Amino acid sequence: MMCVKVFLASLLVFSLCDLPVAQGAAEKTGSIEAKLDSPYARRSEGVIFIKEAKGEFKPPKENPVMDQRKLIFIPHVMPILVGTMVDFPNNDVVRHNVFAPKSSVEQFNLGTYAMGVRKRRTFNKVGVVKLLCNVHAEMSAFIIVCQNPYFAVTDKKTSSGTIENVPPGDYEVTFWHERVRPKTVKVTVKAGETAKVKFSRLKRKR
Repeated sequence: MMCVKVFLASLLVFSLCDLPVAQGAAEKTGSIEAKLDSPYARRSEGVIFIKEAKGEFKPPKENPVMDQRKLIFIPHVMPILVGTMVDFPNNDVVRHNVFAPKSSVEQFNLGTYAMGVRKRRTFNKVGVVKLLCNVHAEMSAFIIVCQNPYFAVTDKKTSSGTIENVPPGDYEVTFWHERVRPKTVKVTVKAGETAKVKFSRLKRKR
């Protein structure tokens, strides 16, 4: 019985000693909360992202997915880190084509393919890639290729978005939306705090 008590006590000490380290690690970064003052922000998602950040960033091990279901690209807007490979599965009951027009930072055409087929592409240029389908003109989506992993998709219900785990420093944060012109604001991030910014006077794209 004595050995059991000593063992449990040692576990408790280990847990208590370990807890401040985890909290301290979390407090080394901050976040950016953006509020969007535009009626278009309530109609469809946009993206907030840090234009440029120091460091070397590796693409995720798992490929993000741009799905095709019921004649819709899902999601409609997807931010990714430059160098990331994206999967384009066709989970619809009809054939689809995925291509990026000349207005995109990268132009490509994955061809037309049937249900159950999955194609892939790596995005190596920072900027906006518009996705279209040659078979269904009503289909469209956007991939926002970012220089760093500090980005977030905005919420239509709250007209806001939050970028998490941002190292302390001074940044320029951009709001991108398919219906309004991009706007950039400056923000300072402090460890353990949330920096709040507001995007107002957004002008509609022509």
